[in-house]
Amino acid sequence: MSAEVLDGHVLVLNRFWQAIDVCSVRKAICLLYLKHAQVVTKNGGSFYTFGFEDWKDFSRNVADDGNMIRTISYNLKIPQIILLFIYDKLPPWEVKFTRRNIYKRDKNICQYCGKKFQPEDLNLDHVVPLSRGGKDSWENVVCSCVACNLRKGNKILKEVRMNLIRLPRKPKWRTFVKDNFAGVREENWKDFLDIAYWNVELEQDEE
Repeated sequence: MSAEVLDGHVLVLNRFWQAIDVCSVRKAICLLYLKHAQVVTKNGGSFYTFGFEDWKDFSRNVADDGNMIRTISYNLKIPQIILLFIYDKLPPWEVKFTRRNIYKRDKNICQYCGKKFQPEDLNLDHVVPLSRGGKDSWENVVCSCVACNLRKGNKILKEVRMNLIRLPRKPKWRTFVKDNFAGVREENWKDFLDIAYWNVELEQDEE
C-alpha cells in the first residue's frame, strides 16, 4: 500500500451532517477503527452509515475498483466521507493569518516578479518593513522569492523602484475554500459542499 493512497482526501462531517473538514485516508481509518466516526455512503438517493466492522463486511462484497486498502487478513474500501459521532461545532469563519495561508492566497507566486515557486523557495516580505512602521497583517505581508526579497531588503517599494503585481488583501473564506478545493472531484461530496454554510479549518503553521 502506497503512502499516496493513505494521504488521499476524505470529507469529514460533524454529527449534524455538516461538512467541517477534510482529513487524510489514514486519519479517517483511525477514527473509524477507534469508533469515533462512521463511513457515509450513498446508494439510490439514500445515505447509509457503517461502523468499522460493518465497513469491513461491506468491503468484502464490493468489486475492487482500485480504491481498496489491502491488509494481511482483509481488504477495506477507502471511504470518501466520514461522520463524527460527537463533534457538533463548525470551524471559525476566519481565514487564519499563517505563513501557509499567505502562500495559498498568493498561489506561491512572488508578488514582485510574478513568477511561481515551490513553497520552500519563497519568503514572506513586509511591503512596509516593520522597522518603518509596517504591521504583521494580511494587507502588508506577501510572498516573495529570494532574489526579490534580497533586492528589496529593508526599504519601501519606491526606494528600490519595485511594484506589487496586486495589492495584498485579507481573503474571504468562501473564495479561499473554493480555490483550495477546486481540484477535488469526489462526486459524493457534492451533497455536502454547500458553500453557503460550510467552512474548512485551514492548516496551521507547524511550530
